[in-house]
Amino acid sequence: MKIDRLLGIVMILLQKDKVTAPYLAERFEVSRRTINRDIEDLCMTGIPVVTT
Repeated sequence: MKIDRLLGIVMILLQKDKVTAPYLAERFEVSRRTINRDIEDLCMTGIPVVTT
């Protein structure tokens, strides 16, 4: 489910300084594009996520 994945991403980001989209995609068994959309959603909710 998307909410589980979003919470999982937040938990991983809290534990690590830097994480790659391919790592998250593999971890959650989704595409990199899905991870990018999830990061956009997190930013829209006000969670400060910096991407490069």
